[in-house]
Amino acid sequence: MKIFFFLFCLAYLNIANAQQTYLIVGTYDSPKSDGIYVFSFDEENGTAKEVSHMKISNPSYLTVSKDNRFVYAVSENAKKDGKGGKLMSFSFDQATGKLTFINEQESGGDHPCHVSVDHTGKWLFVSNYSGGSFSRFAINENGAMGEGVTVKHDGSGPNKERQASAHVHGAFISNDNKVLHVTDLGMDKLISYNFDSENGNINTSESSYFNTVAGAGPRMLLQSSNRPFAYMIEELSGTIQVFKQYKNARLKPIQRISTMPKGDTRFAGSADLQLSSDSRFLYASNRGDVNNIAIYKVKRNGKLKSIAHQSTLGKTPRNFIIDPSGKFILVANQNSNEIVVFKRGKVSGLLTDSGNRITTGKPTCLKWIMIKK
Repeated sequence: MKIFFFLFCLAYLNIANAQQTYLIVGTYDSPKSDGIYVFSFDEENGTAKEVSHMKISNPSYLTVSKDNRFVYAVSENAKKDGKGGKLMSFSFDQATGKLTFINEQESGGDHPCHVSVDHTGKWLFVSNYSGGSFSRFAINENGAMGEGVTVKHDGSGPNKERQASAHVHGAFISNDNKVLHVTDLGMDKLISYNFDSENGNINTSESSYFNTVAGAGPRMLLQSSNRPFAYMIEELSGTIQVFKQYKNARLKPIQRISTMPKGDTRFAGSADLQLSSDSRFLYASNRGDVNNIAIYKVKRNGKLKSIAHQSTLGKTPRNFIIDPSGKFILVANQNSNEIVVFKRGKVSGLLTDSGNRITTGKPTCLKWIMIKK
């Protein structure tokens, strides 16, 4: 009787915890890809099966609404009329995994490369790389976007090839939803704007900024959800800047560490970073000449200790993501047209090849949608 009761409880818990996990993949245009792809992902064995795709030009970066009902994608292009690229919204069918187009807006600048949503789910931010600007959009209840309000940057850096003008690479809302942190690769700055989520106002007159090392090229910012630390990857110098977060979302630099193996002077071309859910391990991708993932142990004071480097087994790891279970890391190798699935040691933090591959032309961005069954 006890055994029967135990088995019943186990079955009930499995049903209660069951979920459908979708992997949403953004791509660059190529003969092997033409838009956004949706895969069903098996968290037990790390395999995936395509369930749908939506044709759109250069959806290089995506974000998902807080309630998993909508997907927003940039169209990383530059139009001849000077209006720049586009931002598109889609509804997501949680039963079938299919996307349905809702509406689109001009992004407010050339080559939009990043999009994010604030914590209320009412506001959307898009970063225009070549345009040197970012825009804010209101989100309606049906997922449609209103017209954007654009903030333009003006500046440059010492790298004549990559920093001749401002290049906004990302806009990241603070954990308290009161500050918008914006990375500008061209200006070597992290600029923090006060943000009012009631009316969407971005206060440009009271912004603060952090100057990176000249020529560093700040790219992406990641904030810990459960500890007062933030991490910014610098593309051109192949480094990570560590910050301690204070009240009012202010950031104080406490460490700067290389993403490269000791003594390796090749160009890193650093791209992305991810933090494990327990905040014990940080991972960073290097494209450039190396194609690897740098692995760090996160100390109690938030600082990083380099512990290993793992080849991505492909070319140009632009983006990667940790699966919801924490058992796998999926790496989007843009120029070898596949997503490599690695097993992740939850205790060691180290990665090993699972042998699983997801064939996709020019994958550039990976996002999850989890649906409770």
